[in-house]
Amino acid sequence: MPNPAALFRLLSEFIFLLLGALILLLAVTRTIAFPTQPAIWIALGVLLVYRGMRAWISPDRRASRRHAAIRAISLATVGLLVIGIPLLPLRHEALLLGVAGAVLALRGIFGIFLIARAR
Repeated sequence: MPNPAALFRLLSEFIFLLLGALILLLAVTRTIAFPTQPAIWIALGVLLVYRGMRAWISPDRRASRRHAAIRAISLATVGLLVIGIPLLPLRHEALLLGVAGAVLALRGIFGIFLIARAR
């Protein structure tokens, strides 16, 4: 029987998988309205890049180094994509959002795989 911490990490990675799938679906169907103020997107992107760098510098002790690297790289990548949304032309917004969703979904899949393999 897995311990509660492992189950919580598994649930967390599953939520990232679902969030990535939802973002990817919104990008494909183009049913999202982007805010007109680019400061919101840039602030969110900077926050995600900061969290990614922080996860890289001080990884969780309970997680493997590979899992911590996947977590850090995915957050930093999504942050850079979010920063790029207001800086590129409007026709590229859905593409950047779709790639960000795919990165989050892949992070969830790889995270679930690594946690399940460790047990």
